[in-house]
Parts: sequence; C-alpha cells; structure tokens
Amino acid sequence: MRLLTEREAARLLGCSIHKLQRDRRIGSPIPYVKIGRSVKYRLTDVESYLQTHSYTSTSQYQGGSHE
Repeated sequence: MRLLTEREAARLLGCSIHKLQRDRRIGSPIPYVKIGRSVKYRLTDVESYLQTHSYTSTSQYQGGSHE
C-alpha cells in the first residue's frame, strides 16, 4: 500500500493542500490515514476518487460541494 503525503495527493488531484485540509474539516470525500500528527492518503483511494469523478460530457456532471 503506497501512502501519499498531503503535497503528493494535492499534486495528483490538481488542488491545494489547503483544500484538502478544508475538506477534512467538513468531511473529506477521499479517505485519509492519520499517523500521529501526519496525514496520509492511500494512492488507491486518490486514484479511485479520480476515476469516479471522470466525465466525458458536461451533461454527466451533477455538481456538488466537493467537486
């Protein structure tokens, strides 16, 4: 199991570390692992999130607070 740092996860997702932190406060759509004070993301969870949020048409997109 490959664990990503916040920085690595943010880079893969194309967002900021601050967005990931905000999402965790309000209920992150991506599971994360807490190890002491460190936050890690499983690569498989990030890839799964990206796969389930892939679209071929704008009519497929339903919107939402975590998009």
